[in-house]
Amino acid sequence: MKDNKQSIDANSSAENVEQHLQELEKKDYELLYYSQEQSFNADELARLINEKRLNELLAQSDEFLRGLKSEIKDFDEGDINSDE
Repeated sequence: MKDNKQSIDANSSAENVEQHLQELEKKDYELLYYSQEQSFNADELARLINEKRLNELLAQSDEFLRGLKSEIKDFDEGDINSDE
Protein backbone atom coordinates (compact mmCIF):
# COMPACT_ATOMS: atom_id res chain seq x y z
CA MET A 1 0.00 0.00 0.00
CA LYS A 2 2.88 2.35 0.86
CA ASP A 3 4.53 1.64 -2.54
CA ASN A 4 1.25 2.43 -4.26
CA LYS A 5 1.00 5.78 -2.44
CA GLN A 6 4.58 6.64 -3.37
CA SER A 7 3.80 5.75 -6.98
CA ILE A 8 0.74 8.00 -6.94
CA ASP A 9 2.79 10.80 -5.37
CA ALA A 10 5.51 10.37 -8.00
CA ASN A 11 2.91 10.48 -10.78
CA SER A 12 1.28 13.59 -9.39
CA SER A 13 4.70 15.21 -8.97
CA ALA A 14 5.59 14.38 -12.57
CA GLU A 15 2.23 15.71 -13.71
CA ASN A 16 2.79 18.91 -11.72
CA VAL A 17 6.22 19.38 -13.29
CA GLU A 18 4.81 18.77 -16.78
CA GLN A 19 1.98 21.21 -16.18
CA HIS A 20 4.40 23.82 -14.84
CA LEU A 21 6.68 23.43 -17.89
CA GLN A 22 3.72 23.82 -20.22
CA GLU A 23 2.66 26.99 -18.42
CA LEU A 24 6.19 28.40 -18.68
CA GLU A 25 6.30 27.58 -22.40
CA LYS A 26 2.96 29.33 -22.89
CA LYS A 27 4.21 32.40 -21.00
CA ASP A 28 7.41 32.49 -23.09
CA TYR A 29 5.35 32.34 -26.27
CA GLU A 30 3.04 35.10 -25.03
CA LEU A 31 6.00 37.30 -24.11
CA LEU A 32 7.56 36.77 -27.54
CA TYR A 33 4.26 37.48 -29.28
CA TYR A 34 3.55 40.66 -27.36
CA SER A 35 7.13 41.91 -27.55
CA GLN A 36 6.84 41.87 -31.34
CA GLU A 37 3.76 44.08 -31.11
CA GLN A 38 5.37 46.61 -28.81
CA SER A 39 6.63 49.85 -30.28
CA PHE A 40 9.55 51.71 -28.75
CA ASN A 41 10.10 55.43 -28.63
CA ALA A 42 13.50 57.01 -29.23
CA ASP A 43 14.35 57.27 -25.51
CA GLU A 44 13.62 53.58 -24.90
CA LEU A 45 15.70 52.55 -27.90
CA ALA A 46 18.60 54.74 -26.81
CA ARG A 47 18.48 53.08 -23.39
CA LEU A 48 18.39 49.55 -24.84
CA ILE A 49 20.95 49.82 -27.63
CA ASN A 50 24.66 49.65 -26.91
CA GLU A 51 25.69 52.35 -29.36
CA LYS A 52 29.42 51.66 -29.07
CA ARG A 53 28.94 47.96 -29.89
CA LEU A 54 26.53 48.78 -32.70
CA ASN A 55 29.09 51.11 -34.29
CA GLU A 56 31.78 48.42 -33.99
CA LEU A 57 29.52 45.90 -35.73
CA LEU A 58 28.67 48.39 -38.47
CA ALA A 59 32.36 49.09 -39.06
CA GLN A 60 33.06 45.35 -39.28
CA SER A 61 30.21 44.87 -41.74
CA ASP A 62 31.43 47.79 -43.87
CA GLU A 63 34.92 46.29 -43.94
CA PHE A 64 33.50 42.90 -44.86
CA LEU A 65 31.42 44.36 -47.69
CA ARG A 66 34.42 46.27 -49.07
CA GLY A 67 36.46 43.06 -49.08
CA LEU A 68 33.62 41.15 -50.70
CA LYS A 69 33.20 43.84 -53.36
CA SER A 70 36.94 43.65 -54.10
CA GLU A 71 36.79 39.85 -54.36
CA ILE A 72 33.80 40.02 -56.71
CA LYS A 73 35.52 42.65 -58.84
CA ASP A 74 38.66 40.50 -59.05
CA PHE A 75 36.56 37.46 -59.95
CA ASP A 76 34.68 39.37 -62.68
CA GLU A 77 37.91 40.74 -64.13
CA GLY A 78 39.41 37.23 -64.12
CA ASP A 79 36.45 35.96 -66.14
CA ILE A 80 36.81 38.65 -68.79
CA ASN A 81 40.57 38.08 -69.20
CA SER A 82 40.18 34.31 -69.47
CA ASP A 83 37.89 34.66 -72.52
CA GLU A 84 40.53 36.54 -74.51
